Parts: sequence; C-alpha cells; structure tokens
Amino acid sequence: MTRIDRKLSELNIVLPAPVAPVATYVPFVVAGPLVFISGQVSLSNGALIKGRLGADLNIERGQEAARACGLNLLAHLKSACGGDLDRVRRVVKLGAFVCSTPDFVDQPKVANGCSDLMVAVFGDAGRHARAAVGAPALPLGAAVEIDGVFEID
Repeated sequence: MTRIDRKLSELNIVLPAPVAPVATYVPFVVAGPLVFISGQVSLSNGALIKGRLGADLNIERGQEAARACGLNLLAHLKSACGGDLDRVRRVVKLGAFVCSTPDFVDQPKVANGCSDLMVAVFGDAGRHARAAVGAPALPLGAAVEIDGVFEID
C-alpha cells in the first residue's frame, strides 16, 4: 500500500471508478511532468449533484458537490499515474465552475470542498493556484465542475 493509499484509508476515502468522457475528449493528458485532467462534474455515488447555488443549493451542499469533483479528479489522476498517487509532486491548479445565480458571490467557498480535499490528501503539496467562477449552467445540470493540473514524477 502506497503512502497516499494509506492516507486515503485514514480519511475513509474510497476513490470512485474514473468516469468516462461524455463527449469528444480524453479524461486526461500527460505532458512532460504535468497531468491535465478534464473537467469533472459533481458525480457522487453514481448520482449527479444538480442545482444552482443561490437558488436550490446552499454552500454546504455546493462544497459536497465540489468534493465529489475532487474525488473524480483523484480517480483519473491515479489512472494517469499508473495506479501510484505517490508519484504526485504537487497539485498545481484547479479551475472550479459553480452553477449559480447572478447574485451568488461565494464560489470560492464552494470550491473549498475540492481544495480542502487536495490538502487533506497531499498535505502542503496539495496547496494550489485556483480559479472559482460562476456559470449559469453546467453540463448535465451539474452543480459544480472542476478541472485540474498536477505535477508528477
């Protein structure tokens, strides 16, 4: 069992199976030491967390949706690393898209659901640059979509 696998176990985290793309793109691209992971929607336990922040979802539910995106990112990252998340050197950047009403301004708080997960799993190497923006709609009605860039060895 790898160091990160032990950490996931300590956190009671079981990674989902990587989600197949729903359109014409690949789930990730490895370019040199970087892994670019396509946007992952808020799929949790086989069900999509849907809704709009500021309308039918509160910040806590949005954070759960962002955490679900993070778990899906980690599932693809593990695949990109040949099953060994110990190869991850750093979470470089996350881009969070939050389905929200025009007056909702707490997208960064929602995105923390994913950011906090990365820090919990990778420690200081999980600290990253980030964008968190609002969107009027996301694919499949998802509440949150997050993509990521990771450095590996």
